[in-house]
Amino acid sequence: MDRETRTFAERHYRDLGGRVPGCGGPAPSSVTFIQAPDAFSYADFVKGFLLPNLPCVFSSAFTEDWGSRRRWVTSAGKPDFEYLLQKYGDVVVPVANCDVREYNSNPKEHMPLRDYISYWKEYIQGGCSSPRGCLYLKDWHLCRDSLADDLEDIFTLPVYFSSDWLNEFWDVLNVDDYRFVYAGPKGTWSPFHADIFRSFSWSVNICGRKKWLFFPPGQEEALRDCHGNLPYDVTSAELLDTRMYPRIQHSSLPLEVIQEAGEMIFVPSGWHHQVYNLDDTISINHNWVNGCNLANMWHFLQQELQAVQQEVREWKDSMPDWHHHCQVIMKSCTGINFEEFYHFLKVIAEKRLLVVVSGLKGDTGDSTGLQQAAFDIGRLADVLASVVAHPDFQRVDTSTFSPQPEELLWQLKDTVAAAEAC
Repeated sequence: MDRETRTFAERHYRDLGGRVPGCGGPAPSSVTFIQAPDAFSYADFVKGFLLPNLPCVFSSAFTEDWGSRRRWVTSAGKPDFEYLLQKYGDVVVPVANCDVREYNSNPKEHMPLRDYISYWKEYIQGGCSSPRGCLYLKDWHLCRDSLADDLEDIFTLPVYFSSDWLNEFWDVLNVDDYRFVYAGPKGTWSPFHADIFRSFSWSVNICGRKKWLFFPPGQEEALRDCHGNLPYDVTSAELLDTRMYPRIQHSSLPLEVIQEAGEMIFVPSGWHHQVYNLDDTISINHNWVNGCNLANMWHFLQQELQAVQQEVREWKDSMPDWHHHCQVIMKSCTGINFEEFYHFLKVIAEKRLLVVVSGLKGDTGDSTGLQQAAFDIGRLADVLASVVAHPDFQRVDTSTFSPQPEELLWQLKDTVAAAEAC
């Protein structure tokens, strides 16, 4: 991030005045297609899409050097099953059954990749049909389970998505990540959802095509049924039942995007979507959070805790440590609670503080890295101030936290003031 882009971004958040970024604005009529890498800078992406929280599609020219596009794909543009078997055949992968609904998702099983590819071949030979159902390889943590040298030969992280706090945090813990491979035959699909923690995501089709149905933040509210639940499939005829879906007449048509082979799509924070594989398709996908959607993540976590508290409110007076139990339930349902969110903020904050303090001392010549870190610290300070003031966070036992939340907030604010002229 250069100085001019940092100034632009900081002004953007000041103008928001504490409102959640990227929510409630007018829906675009189409998705921008970005053709040439040389003509599109990181600053262009930040100003045109990241800050306004709008989707875009990058042409296949942005990924033409990826090893996976050469090695995982045949000359006919199909998945190279033989190469994948040789390289990854014994790897155990998660597989979802698209024909079975389990709440608003699909049940998963685990199997060696060679067994899934055997199924995939049979599915193709059966005319896109199988007695085993429509199986979709989803959420394969290839990056987590691979060596760094191997990954360099698979893909190159696009600079536009390089400020990735979510995976930076999990890499420090060394237990998980939010980098995935999806692979499946024509007809596999993902039900209606918004990405975890209201993260951004990006997705590249290594081969095949996808159809995306997008709903900007807020438009999903008209799709809720009479019980307040979101639909499993936004194309279902069930949604025509106005008794079950009383607000459906106020809904808008989705923004439809066809993503071709090699193309890269940016999915903004909080945009609900449904995705179909139009061909035999393999994709690489990352979820990511940074300063531009950190407030969205914090807002989402507050909503999740409120939902848990509403569910168990009848035991509030009779259950000792009711607030603590709500945090435990929230973590089991959402994957994170207020305590872990603070740890997430702390890990990123301490790394950015080192960069800025070194830069202020003149110990680094990387001005773009310094500007990015200074911007990050400003966003961390804004969100942490809200966290520290939240009544439910004040009920969390922080006695073992180091540094204490108030101390970290003071460090961030002090560094923001020192970095204003850098």
